[in-house]
Amino acid sequence: MKRSTVLSLSAIAGVAVVGGALAIGLPQENASAATNVATGFASQNGGTTGGAGGAVVKATTGTQIHEALCKRAAASTPITIQVEGTINHGNTAKVSGSSCNTAAGLIELKGVSNVTIVGVGAGATFDQLGIHIRDSSNIVIQNVTIQNVKKSGSPLSNGGDAISMESTVRNVWVDHSTLVASGGESAGFDGLFDMKDDTQYVTLSYSILRNSGRGGLIGSSETDTGNSFITFHHNKYENLDSRTPLLRGGVAHMYNNHYLKLNESGINARAGAKAKVENNYFQNSKDVLGTFYTAAAGTWQTAGNVLDNVTWSAKGTEYNPAGPSMASTTTVAVPYTAVLDSAACVPSIVAATAGAGTGLKVSDGKCAVTANPTATATTSPTKAPTTSPTKAPTTSPTKAPTTSPTTAPTKAPTAAPTTSPSASASQPTGANLSLVGSADGSSKMSGTSFGYVKDGKTTTYWSPNGTTGEVSIKWGTATKVARINIVPASGSSIGAYQVVNGSTGAVLKSGTGAGVITFPATSLTKLTFKITSSTTTPKIAEFQTFAS
Repeated sequence: MKRSTVLSLSAIAGVAVVGGALAIGLPQENASAATNVATGFASQNGGTTGGAGGAVVKATTGTQIHEALCKRAAASTPITIQVEGTINHGNTAKVSGSSCNTAAGLIELKGVSNVTIVGVGAGATFDQLGIHIRDSSNIVIQNVTIQNVKKSGSPLSNGGDAISMESTVRNVWVDHSTLVASGGESAGFDGLFDMKDDTQYVTLSYSILRNSGRGGLIGSSETDTGNSFITFHHNKYENLDSRTPLLRGGVAHMYNNHYLKLNESGINARAGAKAKVENNYFQNSKDVLGTFYTAAAGTWQTAGNVLDNVTWSAKGTEYNPAGPSMASTTTVAVPYTAVLDSAACVPSIVAATAGAGTGLKVSDGKCAVTANPTATATTSPTKAPTTSPTKAPTTSPTKAPTTSPTTAPTKAPTAAPTTSPSASASQPTGANLSLVGSADGSSKMSGTSFGYVKDGKTTTYWSPNGTTGEVSIKWGTATKVARINIVPASGSSIGAYQVVNGSTGAVLKSGTGAGVITFPATSLTKLTFKITSSTTTPKIAEFQTFAS
């Protein structure tokens, strides 16, 4: 990365302007944590580079952020503002100048362009104070946390939105950020990520939206349909009531997002909207896609999504869920190339990359995490997986995905099982093939999930409704497996089992207990671990599969 000049705000008033750039005599330092390569729709319309090529300024208060904007040569002079510490009402005052239009109580990017705001060092938290983008273009917001912004109660900021864009906004990229609330509208909060009144070419990537009544909207009413060309990818939406997002008119592309605990509804396409919904993982949620609360219908194109414990309501005059089949109702073209991860690995990829403070890690498009080569973030990165998948699956676990997988029923054994001790002492080597597969099963206890047996965590698990049941790993193409590792949850035990080729019903191994189990290498598309007896309710934390 090009070495950037860092200005201290105490000295900025004495900086000379030379040819539209800031000239200073301070030592140079490679301190910028921002990357200048936008993705999705933000890469179109000339691209989104923020303050690339301009001065780099450090700020520890909201007032200093405003000062940095106001002391530029012009409202379009590029600038990167590195933020560290907590920004709140007490340290965010209005600052005046010819290159800005700020306000107290929120970060105001009004009538400006070519600006990057990026969290560095120990991190940047905007506490109860939002970021408002108005009549502006080419804005990058990266590696920040914005929390508990209120529209009612005290203190107030930004209409209750964590980030809002309105009134002729173009090319905004929000990346590796965390947007959180502590309740819904009745508790004083509004949207986490809102766009209205002619906002276009926006990407939200590798971010977390959590604990709010409303994730965000695109269009403030059924007549505000000029907002368009929005991309959402590799984000985690968790514990939200609705609007993930609400899309009125326009085109949006949602891919490789993890939607977890959408309590009332999810992606709400209305008023002629067109949503391209690909390779997302929807989990423990209700009505994740459709047209809700209006008769003004929207449309969608779906492919490769995973539905894990998703429930659907009945259709009504003003309520049209897309499920359970989630069949496409339109086609949507996007002008950029996106390399999509398989939906099955999205929870683990998003867990390792999304949000502030994750080291700006990204996916390589093959279900593995990689460092962002153009970023020099100073926060501690999340450890990346050490294995890569062999091929992306095309099927999905549990309930109906957007394409109907062919799932072979478990048949009666074709040969007498060979009883053997359960756990082999030889530990498996190579890639865990389950990470690129999907999961389903015969039953599950409330609060557990088939997908938990392949999420890389021993704190989550699948458990049957009772002492017997089965869980399977599936692949879109024939995959050779010769060894598995059944990892029980803490305090749990496994009784008698069968390892079954789910494609043919043949029993490959039987025994008791958990651990490493070997059998003759078999090429298959589905492998089932069937618990035939147990003294207590079994709990499987991980169902790992290996070629050798």
